[in-house]
Amino acid sequence: MAQENANANNLFTIAFYNLENLFDTENDPLTLDDDFTQDAPKKWTTQRLQKKIKKLSRVISNIGYKETGHPPVLIGVAEVENSFVLDLLTQSKFLKDKNYGYVHFDSPDERGIDNALLYRKDYFKVVKKQVHELLVTNELGERDYTRDILHVEGILYGQPLHLLVNHWPSRRMGTEETAFKRIIAAEKNLEIIERVLDKNPEARCVVMGDFNDNPQSKSVQILTDTLLYNPMEVLLSLQDGSLSHDDEWLLFDQIMFSPIFLKGHENPFRFQQAQIYKPPSIQEYKGRYKGLPFRTYVGKKYLGGYSDHFPVFTTFSISSTSF
Repeated sequence: MAQENANANNLFTIAFYNLENLFDTENDPLTLDDDFTQDAPKKWTTQRLQKKIKKLSRVISNIGYKETGHPPVLIGVAEVENSFVLDLLTQSKFLKDKNYGYVHFDSPDERGIDNALLYRKDYFKVVKKQVHELLVTNELGERDYTRDILHVEGILYGQPLHLLVNHWPSRRMGTEETAFKRIIAAEKNLEIIERVLDKNPEARCVVMGDFNDNPQSKSVQILTDTLLYNPMEVLLSLQDGSLSHDDEWLLFDQIMFSPIFLKGHENPFRFQQAQIYKPPSIQEYKGRYKGLPFRTYVGKKYLGGYSDHFPVFTTFSISSTSF
């Protein structure tokens, strides 16, 4: 196992980052990815893709570094088109020496965007990987093809762990009008976790994602009122969140986990803190939107930024017996 500063201070991080439209430049005739091609009005060129990859990889390499001395051992990501862009990301300048692997499946999402899990092979071993289909309908009662729930079971620092990576249905047609979809997504996550805990009540489960709802929303509360602890609840305020819409801060990006991570004794992984990662370099630096996430595009206008979301991460301590 590679030795890093993480072993010196016995800390590691788990993160989540919505990468906002990380598409390749080719047109996929089976999905609605036409905006992100070289001939589209947005002019999504190879150069622009490479620039975004470089920027995102630099961000990922720095998430939690100040706290632990190394980048996340696990990071869930949303809005990636395919394995091609994940290969570019994991082999990019700032990540290629970190030995990241990834788990990814193509989902039925109409735009062709998927969830994935990046993991550092020196610390995490994948045992089982699968997706759970999310069956929801649109406002007309027709099938709404959205992202699957990615479920990865593995061994982290010698301990078994279950991870669910989510990107719940959006609010595009209205918050209240679409709330039922996210409640269905929450209930599906609950069903998966309950099955895991039925087999092993001491199982360590981590649920992360872009939930398109805040910690206080009914959908998220379905999980936190029953089986999960959500350290993100205290992070949302009038002045802070992981994204902003109509001059309001939101915290759609969250990481929750089973309460076993809170145990004070005989606990290989003990929760320490949760944070929004938002250094000045990934924020708008001037004007009306100063302090908001620095995006790649606003409409068709190319800005050359990172994402419309800030990443979030949780820090855990490792007992010496886990090495």
